[in-house]
Amino acid sequence: MLLERSELPPLDAVSHLCGLQAQEPQEPFTGLWSRLRGFQPGVLSDLLTGRQVVRTHLMRRTVHLVTAADVLAWRARHNAMLRQRVLGAYRRELAGVDLDELAAAGRDVLADGEPRSMAQLARAVADRWPEPGTRPLGEMLVAGVLPMVQLPPRGVWRQKAGVRNALVSSWLGREIDPLPTEDGSDPVGQELVRRYLAAYGPAATADVRAWSGLAGLPGAVAALRGELVTFRDERGRELLDLPDAPRPAPETPAPVRFLPAFDNAILGYDDRTRIIDDADRGLSVAGSRVVLVDGRVAATWDVEPGTESAKGAEDTVVVTPLRAFSRSERAEVAEEGEELAAFLSDGESARVRVTASP
Repeated sequence: MLLERSELPPLDAVSHLCGLQAQEPQEPFTGLWSRLRGFQPGVLSDLLTGRQVVRTHLMRRTVHLVTAADVLAWRARHNAMLRQRVLGAYRRELAGVDLDELAAAGRDVLADGEPRSMAQLARAVADRWPEPGTRPLGEMLVAGVLPMVQLPPRGVWRQKAGVRNALVSSWLGREIDPLPTEDGSDPVGQELVRRYLAAYGPAATADVRAWSGLAGLPGAVAALRGELVTFRDERGRELLDLPDAPRPAPETPAPVRFLPAFDNAILGYDDRTRIIDDADRGLSVAGSRVVLVDGRVAATWDVEPGTESAKGAEDTVVVTPLRAFSRSERAEVAEEGEELAAFLSDGESARVRVTASP
């Protein structure tokens, strides 16, 4: 949805994108603004407070904003990966902890229905497991062994709030879907592959793995091969796609787009050179917000707070090119930056500054 803004409602857009990475709470609003025509941020806030979308650890063990339906359907397929990724960071500290017992203890604490911060939850079970420390226990509880969501007002438009965690079952009123009986075909994995390709294909199996964090998808891909089409990229890698997915011609113009930090248009691939030069690859994991020019990362952007005056503080969107811009590119970047500034300030400012090219 970056070549042309879509008319999709925000809920359908979040679903189509398989969620938006959201450890920075305000970033999904920019991600949807760049993709949806006439996007109103209050609508996304209402979806969050109305429990139709949730903030949760899912793909790659990062916080994503996903639909309630998707977290219920997908969480069980991510369980093992989530545990292993937390263990990868705290294997020594958690060596003596039975994770099933830890999960049961966490559920007992949360049985009163009260949301808790990660530290509060960890301290509540620390008398039983004093050696690991609260950070390893807390991360395993909220991002590993328990399906949990971060409650609003965290993630609501233009609001700052700490993280309060609750069980998915408590917030959504039902448990996550159990994995189907294992027969090797991995039906949930198949749906993940289909949904990923619908949003981000053509893509290699390595790209699916990089996006999801799941290593065990070969059964799903094998089961789907009869309904997929294949291509080869410039390096000879096999790319998979849905047969009816859009595949624009190479000469299709790509307008300037401002992407938020950690957007899956970049992080959702193993081979990120399709959108960002190798020299700038580190920006994609450093939380830099980037600007696409002709479909590739060509600049970073940030917001410079304005100084208070009689008119109030007017923030400025500051664009820092990574390469030389033509006059027309600079003008297009400035025009889109003005629109972004107006969006971020609720119409109070349209200030943009494009710095000198390197």
